[in-house]
Amino acid sequence: MRKILQRTLGGPEVLEWVAADRPEPGPAEIQVEVRAAGVNPVDWKVRAGGGYLGTPPFTVGWEAAGVVTAVGPGVTRFVPGDEVFGLFRFPKEAGAYAEYVTGPARHFAHRPRAMTMTEAGGLALAGLTAWQVLVDTARVRAGQRVLIPAAAGGFGHLAVQIAKARGAHVIGTSRADKHALVREFGADEVIDYRDTDVGDVVRDVDLAIGVVAGQVSSLVRTLRPGGMLLTLNGADTAASVAAGGRFLLAEPDRAGLEELAELVDEGLLRVHVDRVLPLSEAAEAHRAGEAGRTVGKIVLVP
Repeated sequence: MRKILQRTLGGPEVLEWVAADRPEPGPAEIQVEVRAAGVNPVDWKVRAGGGYLGTPPFTVGWEAAGVVTAVGPGVTRFVPGDEVFGLFRFPKEAGAYAEYVTGPARHFAHRPRAMTMTEAGGLALAGLTAWQVLVDTARVRAGQRVLIPAAAGGFGHLAVQIAKARGAHVIGTSRADKHALVREFGADEVIDYRDTDVGDVVRDVDLAIGVVAGQVSSLVRTLRPGGMLLTLNGADTAASVAAGGRFLLAEPDRAGLEELAELVDEGLLRVHVDRVLPLSEAAEAHRAGEAGRTVGKIVLVP
């Protein structure tokens, strides 16, 4: 098989398309032929700085959709031929930028029936992050006010839809040229972050989500007494804690994946795929992602 490998930290140019041995599933693991792998900000942050993986060589990527090709001892949930999607091994090395991957069986779920394989490849990481923020942690319920910055992005557009499915009043931020699409995802209000500080115009928020680094002070000003601040950017952890908030890192979770799949099949959640590129062009995918203009997700396919 072939996969993306980097031997040093650096820019997108360090991503190499190389031959490699096909990984074999261990106990309680499955082997998956990758049909689509999602690209996320954590991918290029780790590529450049090492993050939780430390020193290369390693392969980035943590979410994928594909077909089960083998199962390890003890696996009862899947058989070869099943179509699955998952967030696996995160934040340890998963190597999703590859033609074949292995991972714990319970880090995967069956592909939603109403979603293509390409769309499913971009669902697991951002979708689980949104689910764990909105449902598992904040327990958002009908009538609450939720502020989602970068609402057109990979995490944001899924968070808007999940919050709306919970009955929340959703306030999003994006560039003005994306407002119509953010409203299509379900946002009740959309603010152009380029000329407006949300801390100046938004009040009485039950949950504010810190998506973009450096926004903690503005987000805190939007909260009602007793409102919750959750940040996703590790650079804001100290500032968030100092302001009474918390940092959240997504966890692989079969139950959450199945909840996401149910929302998809009910017509309440979709992945907006901005761009599809060959797996061998991962460097170009990173350049596009780091430019910050992506709506929804970039997905790599073999």
